[in-house]
Amino acid sequence: MTAKNIAIVGSGVMGLTAAHQLALRGASVTLYDRNRDVGRGCSWWAGGMLALWCEMESAEALIGELGLESLSYWRAHFPGVINKGSLVVAPPRDTPDLKRFAARTSHFEVIDGKRVAALEPDLAGRFETGLFFEKEAHLDPREALGFLSERLQKEFGVRFVMDADVRPESLDADHVLDCRGFEARDVLPDLRGVKGEMLIIRTSEISLARPVRLLHPRIPVYIVPRDDHHFMVGATMIESSDQARISARSMVELLNAAYALHPSFGEAEIIETGTDVRPAFPDNLPRIRRMGKILRLNGLYRHGYLGAPALTRRAAEIVMEGKTFPEVER
Repeated sequence: MTAKNIAIVGSGVMGLTAAHQLALRGASVTLYDRNRDVGRGCSWWAGGMLALWCEMESAEALIGELGLESLSYWRAHFPGVINKGSLVVAPPRDTPDLKRFAARTSHFEVIDGKRVAALEPDLAGRFETGLFFEKEAHLDPREALGFLSERLQKEFGVRFVMDADVRPESLDADHVLDCRGFEARDVLPDLRGVKGEMLIIRTSEISLARPVRLLHPRIPVYIVPRDDHHFMVGATMIESSDQARISARSMVELLNAAYALHPSFGEAEIIETGTDVRPAFPDNLPRIRRMGKILRLNGLYRHGYLGAPALTRRAAEIVMEGKTFPEVER
């Protein structure tokens, strides 16, 4: 049987995992992107937290289902996954917020200040209690994007056509997957933008082994450790499609929240700022929409790395096996 010829538009985490899922099933894949480098959109600025149980504080059950599958995918296919869980803390005055967070989530252990210090020695004496989500994990998004890109080309022969501003409708293939994110608003009128802003800072004054969420009254912030004393601090959620640079207010609030976690962050060097627009549908749940030979995969909102592998597995089985998935084909 002749391999199906599949075109994918978009090289973010959605496009790359779609290419991988299809290549695993024997498809011949060509991936197009208007940028010169892989993944230079929302996926580049993500935190990379595989924190599905934490996300259930405000997400629907479908996100938990997709997240559990995606967590297994990353552990199986990307060696850079760090399996040290995640920690949620709050200043003493905000203990009620921590209790509310606990009431909405699961798969955690309520820990005291001594256990907080055992997990994160540099936070010793700063928090009286916390929530430890031992089964969660995290990864460096940029490493994951590079790893997948290289593997797709070397092991599966996926063809990358970069710096190519093409429309899905113009491509000659058996099936086309539109993975353009917010760019697809031209054909998905109910897609909206949610602006996210982040910082990368560097300091050797503090070390963290895992992502830490601080339930701050103004901006609930997460800080994700990366290599070489770098930390990703994120992220705002602003109902806006403006992709301009980070605002002064957002930078101040993110830095204030990091300082509230530990004063040593006040002396950190700001290495990079980033902002982009997350694509979201009105209910903040992802969709696969069939339009002839085109499948449009979109709406991952703030759950890119947590949702993409599971969503693209479904898309691959639609294309290759004719399956249907009512929970996402809406």
